[in-house]
Amino acid sequence: MTIPESLLDILCCPVSHEPLRPLEKSRVKKLNDAIERGELLYVDGSTVDQKISEALITRDAKVVYAVEDGIPVLLPDRGIGTTQLENF
Repeated sequence: MTIPESLLDILCCPVSHEPLRPLEKSRVKKLNDAIERGELLYVDGSTVDQKISEALITRDAKVVYAVEDGIPVLLPDRGIGTTQLENF
């Protein structure tokens, strides 16, 4: 399920207030590869242990938020910092 454009127009990062956009499938794959290796952490330091099928990324490409069952999980501690991924 994709997020309607009208909703994307109003969604933003709960911390930086940067606008959000859908994450490309190739980047979702990079996230899932890191999750599979146990190398990906949430902002709160806990390990991301479930694969991501869809996600949103901030306009500045610093933070990713998973979309679960069509609902963006926009909790500050559930952001995934992109600096932990090389060439992301």
